[in-house]
Amino acid sequence: MVRALIALALLACASSQAFDLQGHRGTRGLAPENTLAAFERAIAIGVTTLETDLAVTRDGVLVISHNPTLNPDLVRGPDGQWLASTGPAIHSLTIEELQRYDIGRTNPASTYGKQFPEQQAVDGQRFPTLAQVFALGTGSRVRFALETKITPDSGSETPDPATFAKLVVAAIREAGMTERVSVLSFDWRTLVEVKRLAPEIPTVCITQVTRNFDNVKGVFGQPSAWTAGLRLADFDDSIPQLVRAAGCSTWSSFFRNLTPGNIAEAQALGLTVLPWTVNDPADMARLIDWRLDGLITDYPDRARKVMADKGIALPPSVAK
Repeated sequence: MVRALIALALLACASSQAFDLQGHRGTRGLAPENTLAAFERAIAIGVTTLETDLAVTRDGVLVISHNPTLNPDLVRGPDGQWLASTGPAIHSLTIEELQRYDIGRTNPASTYGKQFPEQQAVDGQRFPTLAQVFALGTGSRVRFALETKITPDSGSETPDPATFAKLVVAAIREAGMTERVSVLSFDWRTLVEVKRLAPEIPTVCITQVTRNFDNVKGVFGQPSAWTAGLRLADFDDSIPQLVRAAGCSTWSSFFRNLTPGNIAEAQALGLTVLPWTVNDPADMARLIDWRLDGLITDYPDRARKVMADKGIALPPSVAK
């Protein structure tokens, strides 16, 4: 059975779209995450897609941020000093208030900041709006992967799933970006709403199954709070089947959860497989050999070298 699935997946791969190289939070390993500087750097290196995260201000503006609250590892106040602790929720601030904060470097004293020694600071960067990020795509065919940062426990820190999805769909349509955008989330409730409002916009189900976090397996026979009411046990405990049932066209899995078998199963079901976040060239090479459809990385420059070694066509680059 597995051999048959692999054969089907290889056949599908041969006729599929080009390898999708996604720059995670722009290019987090090289520039301050989720800033215009990071997105510009990723485009210059040559990515297919800019992967990023969405939050919503109090006055309803879609902005780019991985954290729903101001993160002291990333954010300096109007006085230029690092926040001493977690700041207010973005959803409690107006866009004018949010723009007072600088996100142009990572706090070098933080454990988080020490993970990215190659990251180059660009002081003065502010939280971008989604409209500003879309504007970077003018004159190119770069795509946008937009993650709704919401959880089952977000409460007042984010809009409710239906409101969040409505704002995202409206912004995509207003920008004329329906053919260049996908919407992704760990919390599939927003994805179901996006498909209801805009069936033409592809959705991406993100999964992680680790000791510290699992967003697909429920407890006591109940569905996971993250999977929009779908129960894994009802789909033969198959995550690819669960993803397809949620209406997603892409399965974005934590890369360590992938195997040749589950990749083949997903592709045989018509799903694109896109792992996150792959930064080691050896991991990139192994996953490419498993015939996946792309990958998400903090270091698209590293990925391009591996792609070239594997004979994969590279996205256009404008880097000098």
